[in-house]
Amino acid sequence: TKKVFYLRTEQIRSHAIEQIRNLPLDQSKPYEIELSPPKRTLSQNRKMWPLLHDLAQQVVWYGQKYDEDDWKDLITALVAKTKKEEQRTAPGIGGGVVMFGQRTSKMRVSEMIDVIEAIYWFGSEQGVKFSEESSAVMRWAQQHNRSSAA
Repeated sequence: TKKVFYLRTEQIRSHAIEQIRNLPLDQSKPYEIELSPPKRTLSQNRKMWPLLHDLAQQVVWYGQKYDEDDWKDLITALVAKTKKEEQRTAPGIGGGVVMFGQRTSKMRVSEMIDVIEAIYWFGSEQGVKFSEESSAVMRWAQQHNRSSAA
């Protein structure tokens, strides 16, 4: 059974350590213990969609209008490229090439902020007039970036 501990208090830390101490040791089937920063929440994911909606409504890219899902793929590919991450591709089953997008559900909070900031940057470059909801998201991202940098 998978157990996840969110280290917020000393009591939670102690409980996690105790759980690890009680695990059986087995060379052939060892337990995997992973420590990582938190993944983005559903609330953080919802913050991205108003920005993508503004792009979908206002931007024509190389003669095409794209929906929010397409813009998510384009923006996550941009973020991956700026971080020098490899863009995965494969030959399409029916021909052509398929480019794999990044799954925002697997992203950490800081990665989602990068995506939100990239949407805002790109939209600003394209003259997008962001909605009030989108502007509130940007204020949230900027505030979160300041608090995590401190």
